[in-house]
Amino acid sequence: MELKHIDIASLSVSSANMRGGKKAPDLTNILPSVRARGVLVPLIVREKDSDSYEIVAGKRRYHAALAIAEENGSIEPLPCAVMAAGDDAAALEASLIENIARLDPDEMTRHETFTRLVREGRNVEDISLTFGLTALQVKRTLALGNLMPRIRNLYRTDRIDAVTVRHLTLATKAQQREWLALLDSERDHAPLGQNLKAWLMGGAAISTKVALFGLEGYGGEIVSDLFGEDSYFACAADFWTAQMAAIEKRAEAFREAGWPEVVVMGRGEYFHTWEHERCQKKKGGRVYVAISQRGEVTFHEGYITGKEARKREAGETLSKPVRPEVSAPIQNYIDLHRHAAVRASLISQPAMALRLILAHVIVGSPLWRVDVEKQRANTDAIAESVEASASEAIFDAKRRAVLSLLDFDLETPTVTGGYTGDHGLPGLFNHLLGLSDEGVMSVLAIVMGETLAAGSGMVELLGVLLKVDMAAVWQADDALLDSIRDKEIMGKIVADVAGNTVATANAGESAKVQRQIVRDCVAGTNGRAKVDGWVPRWMSFLPSTYTERGGVGSVERWSEIASLLDTAETVDQPMAQAA
Repeated sequence: MELKHIDIASLSVSSANMRGGKKAPDLTNILPSVRARGVLVPLIVREKDSDSYEIVAGKRRYHAALAIAEENGSIEPLPCAVMAAGDDAAALEASLIENIARLDPDEMTRHETFTRLVREGRNVEDISLTFGLTALQVKRTLALGNLMPRIRNLYRTDRIDAVTVRHLTLATKAQQREWLALLDSERDHAPLGQNLKAWLMGGAAISTKVALFGLEGYGGEIVSDLFGEDSYFACAADFWTAQMAAIEKRAEAFREAGWPEVVVMGRGEYFHTWEHERCQKKKGGRVYVAISQRGEVTFHEGYITGKEARKREAGETLSKPVRPEVSAPIQNYIDLHRHAAVRASLISQPAMALRLILAHVIVGSPLWRVDVEKQRANTDAIAESVEASASEAIFDAKRRAVLSLLDFDLETPTVTGGYTGDHGLPGLFNHLLGLSDEGVMSVLAIVMGETLAAGSGMVELLGVLLKVDMAAVWQADDALLDSIRDKEIMGKIVADVAGNTVATANAGESAKVQRQIVRDCVAGTNGRAKVDGWVPRWMSFLPSTYTERGGVGSVERWSEIASLLDTAETVDQPMAQAA
């Protein structure tokens, strides 16, 4: 074959191409790579006439190039391997061989390929662009390197599923061995899938086996099973205090042994070997200390980052790590005393404390987290009904005003979690300090609305305290009426909107007929008088039922907290007026 670069206008797809059908090919995986790097693998073509060539193999690359040419207005000539003309059998064979070779490999094969590329100096972004994958997909594939060889083979032969493997990549080698022992056991059961994640995290119980310190001097409580074979720390906080002190003691021993740097990683942060290279102590290798959520500690001796290794290979001089001025215990002493002084002063500044807690709710905290109410709907019709409601329109308008006040992107779906500034929590807190109390309260109201749990007792209590008038912000729609299939309930609702006489006259009709009567009354159609302001008893504040059967969530929640209303101070303005 002869290699040429041929203008795209001179190319067309041959009938001998095994993917030469009229259906446009799926370019999802290949287009990002072609956009970033161009066509790297030559198309296999043969001469059609003196000015044109037909593509035997490479249809997807050709169509991707056409798409790029349309985006940019032009594209460089494409690399092509020109084969002899006239032999359809040879052309079909070439197409078949190339496309079979291009079939996606199994994930373990991709892992081995990606690992070799990393060793050759490619980073995650390079690999993702070349293969048309996301960076997350590449990282997940590389993470398979954390698995023991036997687990990789189990996955390769489809004896364990992808979800199980994903969780096993987070496991320490000790956990992997323990899991394999369960898998081999005839009596025990090895956790799989999502159950494996719970098993790896270990719940709140931390085994005494992971302690780096002596149990004889431990002042906290330890609980044991009836046989005394397994024991656990009763208080996780006490354990972590002792464990972190022991880790620092070990780290100091490594430093005294001549290691230039000891990196204590954050709790739950994983050490990925594929992001690091082996390096001797005397050449600047570090010790990385990985700490699992279950308390296990692993010391990885003699590593530098892959980035540093590539710089060293390129002849760049790496800065020598400088030993910090203070040790971890001294820093801990400093941090705790400064923390105590700051919080003692904060109690005299409630306005500042309000802004601080609001910033924490929006950005998050290392100690606690607030989730946004997802408003999950059982059906698309319910979701559309809520999204189109007057209440959501009111809330969304106020939310956009708050986004503007905070200098957030106006397309951010929620204020909570919406801050993307460079300075994180301190940056947002500093911005809130510049707002008036009125502005801060408007932000607080939106954040509280976003994080108020649907279907909760707080919604019931607030609805009464705020004197919410559902009739002012809600109107019956098909999403509700079509969901009511109970004929007795439908008859009660007909009586609500059309009166007892109409309800009695149509008692023998189907729920479908009764449902239409309600629609006609609400809309004032088919000769029915229009009824304004009807709200089902379940939706009102205070809620009630139509029968003695019960089972209405809003009513049950209200019955549990109704006594609180006697001591609560009601708010004067109802939501309808605020609208």
